[in-house]
Amino acid sequence: MKRKFRVGDRVSWNSEAGRVRGTIKKVIAKPTVFKGYTIRASRDAPQYQIVSDRTGHVAVHKGSALRRL
Repeated sequence: MKRKFRVGDRVSWNSEAGRVRGTIKKVIAKPTVFKGYTIRASRDAPQYQIVSDRTGHVAVHKGSALRRL
C-alpha cells in the first residue's frame, strides 16, 4: 500500500542525524530538478517537499520514507 500525504501534514523521516520532524509544503507529481538532483516523481508515485521544524532545511522524500505524526 502506497502512503499518500497532503500539504500541511506533519511527518517524520530518518536522516543521517537521526529522526527529523517537519511539515509537507509541496507534493511533486512530475519529474523535476531540486538542488541539482533529478526527482523522478509521477502522479502514481509522488514525492514530497518537506521543511524541517527545527532547522528549516528543505528536503524531498518518497512517501515510503515518511511517517505521519
